[in-house]
Amino acid sequence: MKIYAYDVREDEREAFVRVGEDCGVELVLDAEAPTPETAGRAAGCVGVSSLGQKKITWEVLKRWKELGVQCYSTRTISYNHVDLEAALDLGFKVCNANYPPNGVADFSVMMILLCLRNYKQTMSRGLANDFTLKGLQGRNMNALTIGVMGTGRIGRQVIRNLSGFGCRILAYDIQENEETKALAQYVDADTIYRECDVITLHMPWVSATGNIINRESIAKMKDGVILVNCARGELTETQALIEAVESGKIGALGIDTLKGEEGIIHQDHRTESIVNRDWFYLHQFSNVVMTQHMAFYTREAVESMVRCGVEGIVQMAQTGSCPNMLRKA
Repeated sequence: MKIYAYDVREDEREAFVRVGEDCGVELVLDAEAPTPETAGRAAGCVGVSSLGQKKITWEVLKRWKELGVQCYSTRTISYNHVDLEAALDLGFKVCNANYPPNGVADFSVMMILLCLRNYKQTMSRGLANDFTLKGLQGRNMNALTIGVMGTGRIGRQVIRNLSGFGCRILAYDIQENEETKALAQYVDADTIYRECDVITLHMPWVSATGNIINRESIAKMKDGVILVNCARGELTETQALIEAVESGKIGALGIDTLKGEEGIIHQDHRTESIVNRDWFYLHQFSNVVMTQHMAFYTREAVESMVRCGVEGIVQMAQTGSCPNMLRKA
């Protein structure tokens, strides 16, 4: 069995070798993304795998179909970049990946702490040999109410992590989890906005959650609220974030993902200009900590993503199904 892997980062290559040997398949590793121009490279392959940097469009899928490709796997949990309806209509078997929730959960709590303790200003001063304290006073976590929006695998792990700090934890989700109720109190979204000193987002991006953090929801929040997003950039309205940081309504912002990050993250732009004013305008605020969509990025997560990407194709090709197989809603 031959599988073509696009978007292959250097840190994935060793894992691909291990997983390929375990599965007994031939792997072709390509650093470039799948496009209508590169789709033809998958000729002779049963399946293809990619990350989420490029849209998997009908044109790409149609070309793969013409070449006899049967299966597609995205080495990501989210799959909004895939035209899933087109893929299924064309007869593809499609799956996504999973990985332990600990990495993103740990990163999210780190983001909260960085915002609470004015990390960005502190580090900037230290690099300039300015060791003054004015303006750097933080808050104790145990004195705060923290809201977790989304209690799936990652949100639940965030709550477990936070429970050790002694803070009051409120949770919001359309589907309540019984295990979570032992550590957090479920409330509606307006209560989260009204009562929480810190709000951290852990929802998927679907039509109901797109721009859930907007001018209206931010207006309901406490003055000086800390907002953390290590989930999806599409959950927040960028202009609303900018206005709230400018006005002081948002006291600190910790974001690992922002709408419009495609073409910016995971690439070196030191010698070129980037046209995304909102992204870089937010980046320059002293109370905004921005990272390059890396909350997921641990050794364990990369191994799991590669393994899901390859094993999913093998299982779908051999049995017609796999644990992470995607179907129409």
